[in-house]
Amino acid sequence: MTADVRINEDVVLPRADHTELCAAVDGPVLEPGDLAYEEECRLFNLRRALTPAVAVGATSTDDVATAVRYANRHGMAVAVRGQGHQVVLPRHTGTLLISTRRLREVTVDAGRRTVLVGAGTTWSEVLAETDRFGLAPVVGSAPHVSVVGYTLGGGLSPLLGRSLGYAADHVRRMEVVTADGTVRHVTHDSDPDLYWALLGGKGNFGVVTRMEFDVFPVRRFYGGGLWFSGEHIHPVLRAWRALVPALGEETTTSFSVQRLPDVAALPEPVRGAFVVHIRLGHLGPAREGARLLQPLRAVAPPVHDTLAERPFREIGEIHLDPVHAMPFVETSFGLREFSDVTLERFVELTGPGSGCSMKSVEVRALGGALDRNPARPNSVPSRGTPFMTFAVGGGPPTRIGAMQDFLRAYTRGLAPWSAPHNLINFVSPDEALSEAAVRDLYGGQRYARLAALKRVYDPANVFNVNHNIRPAR
Repeated sequence: MTADVRINEDVVLPRADHTELCAAVDGPVLEPGDLAYEEECRLFNLRRALTPAVAVGATSTDDVATAVRYANRHGMAVAVRGQGHQVVLPRHTGTLLISTRRLREVTVDAGRRTVLVGAGTTWSEVLAETDRFGLAPVVGSAPHVSVVGYTLGGGLSPLLGRSLGYAADHVRRMEVVTADGTVRHVTHDSDPDLYWALLGGKGNFGVVTRMEFDVFPVRRFYGGGLWFSGEHIHPVLRAWRALVPALGEETTTSFSVQRLPDVAALPEPVRGAFVVHIRLGHLGPAREGARLLQPLRAVAPPVHDTLAERPFREIGEIHLDPVHAMPFVETSFGLREFSDVTLERFVELTGPGSGCSMKSVEVRALGGALDRNPARPNSVPSRGTPFMTFAVGGGPPTRIGAMQDFLRAYTRGLAPWSAPHNLINFVSPDEALSEAAVRDLYGGQRYARLAALKRVYDPANVFNVNHNIRPAR
């Protein structure tokens, strides 16, 4: 290790400095060209290659704090790579990346109905433990992502959201390394401002290394999906839209217009098909859940049906999100309504003959507890948004341009019904790149408070490789 490495436009660090970092942390310290560097930096979206000046595979909170202090001494930005949902924007020069995937622990306190996890822990690992006690976390549609990244962005559950709110609403305490390299133990009572900012502010206020949250006595649910041929998109979506206003908070639903690949991993009825996937998660008796979707069965015959009573650990069967890394493009935004005219425009954009190139274009019905302020306030900005839409497509590089064109057309097409705020976890790294756009995402008043707190906890904007909240001037 003899050559110099250029970290940013102003600072040149000798590799010997990274050797010093190697001696100060227990986890691996990796630079471009090192054997394990690419794996340490790899994201779920393979279109995005992270190339930080140095990557630290943290094995403890002390490793994280040491890495942050090192970055401060050398004028480096700090990025955080979790297990999904932790957005890292394409700014690499002069960046120190902290990978938290080794910080894995799960401790269930069944008496208190709480779980303590490390930053690298996935929901699948939590479900394996909580299931033994008949307890359920406010987990999302993809159990393979990390608990912490998901929760810092709010955390939307396809089963418990409408009855319990966001995952962020149920956090008790966090261990966090702030921008000065200090380890803090944060609760709503001890640090109400930092607690508020962390939960919704994503990675803007520190590296959360541990988190404790509430879990709930739920053992089973009724759920899964119905797939209909895409030729029936009009009557199926009209029936779905009529169903939503009458749903109680114990029921959550969404749909996805899908153009699925012809691969053996998919069941024969939907393999290579154009379909409408109606999803349902119901906390009441199975017969009630089955009755809810009878109006959809009446308008068209399902080609595939996975609805069943299930143990809570099978929550991932509602959406069946992909679990393997792939290259993809995406967009998302809130919707103020999904009326007749919205539905018609949606079908024009995604239905037969539309030229839609996306693998999936979904709409989720929100509402219920997702609109209510929690007992311990946080900065999640999407309350009051009745629907959100998310579109994703993948494929070889030759198709990316056409898919990006579709995403722009889709956004323009539904702009008359778009809501001002969105769910932070669904915002693409290609979106909300300016300060004005991030302000719009949070709303002016909420953003002003976040920016004021950023000035307190991260005045040098060390954590800026994200949808950045800039310190107030």
